[in-house]
Amino acid sequence: MVSRVIPVAPFDLVIFGATGDLARSKIIPGLFHRFVVGQMPPEARIIGAARTDMARQAFTVMVRDSLLEFAPQATMDKNQLDAFLKTLNYVCVDASGDTGWDALAEHLRADAIRAFYLSVSPVLFGTIAAHLSAHGLATPDSRIVVEKPFGHDLASARALNAALRGSFEERQIYRIDHYLGKETVQNLMALRFANALWEPLWNSTHIDHVQITVSESLGVEGRGEYYDRSGTMRDMVQNHLMQLLCLTAMEPPSRFAPGAVRDEKVKVIEALEPVAQADIVRGQYRARDSEGSYREHAGDPQTLTESFVAMKINIGNWRWAGTPFYLRTGKKLRARASEIAVVFRDPPHMIFPKMEGRRGNAMIIRLQPDEGITLRNTIKEPGPGGFRLAEVSLDMTFADVLGAHTETQDAYERLIMDVIRGDQTLFMRGDEVEAAWNWVDPIIMGWDEARLVPSLYDAGSSGPEDALMLLHRDGRRWREIETNA
Repeated sequence: MVSRVIPVAPFDLVIFGATGDLARSKIIPGLFHRFVVGQMPPEARIIGAARTDMARQAFTVMVRDSLLEFAPQATMDKNQLDAFLKTLNYVCVDASGDTGWDALAEHLRADAIRAFYLSVSPVLFGTIAAHLSAHGLATPDSRIVVEKPFGHDLASARALNAALRGSFEERQIYRIDHYLGKETVQNLMALRFANALWEPLWNSTHIDHVQITVSESLGVEGRGEYYDRSGTMRDMVQNHLMQLLCLTAMEPPSRFAPGAVRDEKVKVIEALEPVAQADIVRGQYRARDSEGSYREHAGDPQTLTESFVAMKINIGNWRWAGTPFYLRTGKKLRARASEIAVVFRDPPHMIFPKMEGRRGNAMIIRLQPDEGITLRNTIKEPGPGGFRLAEVSLDMTFADVLGAHTETQDAYERLIMDVIRGDQTLFMRGDEVEAAWNWVDPIIMGWDEARLVPSLYDAGSSGPEDALMLLHRDGRRWREIETNA
């Protein structure tokens, strides 16, 4: 299957922090791929902005080296690479001062869409936004893109939103969460709302429980000091897992439009019930073999910051009453894998006694590493010798079914093109961010006040034993994390 690529309008994209790791490994390679497939118009311009003083040629060399490292197709077509490099420019800008803004203005065109990507520390978001407004660079049609974290708690999130809205309107602000750019995440909406088959079953009458797992095999080596100031609850649950929860649990929007979709996501967050501490497990990975422990990587032998969280969540609304959502995420686990498992109830009357209580039907939505959907069903095992039942899976791996191009698309490149189009559907709205923090803050405050010590777990395992008991006490069990993922 060949995807239909629709070019976007001419644009000027300014990347603040253009010499940083995110720009080099994700943003610019993603733009190069969009250029190769013909989605970037020839008039598009990419302007790097950072405090490092360098000439355009030096920036071009840096980008070329990054593409050769992070974009495999750059090595295969020298002409395309050279053409892409011609779209680049560079300006030295002091984000917290007044230097470089006039020079940046000279590179921006009046007849092109302006997008400002802030690939910098969140402490600079408000300052850069204010400078863009004060120097007349922010037009009514401009967009500004900010990376997570969107605050450290509710108070800081509100302050950040206020700072951004002081220079841009909410319709111009794009809070990017790369999880929402994944093909499977978007297909979750298509699966639910474009098929008559699933929506009648998507409720507590038919679904026993939902498991959302984001497992990471790497630890916090190299950024332990930074990570220790946030922890897994702030770094993963408040944003990534919350977004997956919202898309799984949301009501059908009245139409597929940014406002309607995001309204329904906010309703899910506002319906989340408070979580008892008995329904939360926090963990910290300990050393195994030559690998260091979380405390060693964080540089603090007494730290109580978690590297793992598992929790049971209830949604207080008509659709989901009685159906718990189990969330699990952590560092240094058995494998790198992200999935949503929707586990259906047993038939109302089970005529096969040996199958009772096994909950054989499930839909597994794989986000990484092999994006796809698996439906688990029960059938009769072929052959003579009695009536034996077996579980089989109907598997759809996107790369196999839809074509190899699905493997090369990165979430960042898809979301950046949505910014240029002015489509905010897959971006977080300010009230959504604040609602998430409003729910998360009491949980974190409870930990801090009680000085709760995280449970230790071995690096390379499935997490703390307490996390297994979280489901076992409800007569359920976690899906195994695939070791080959």
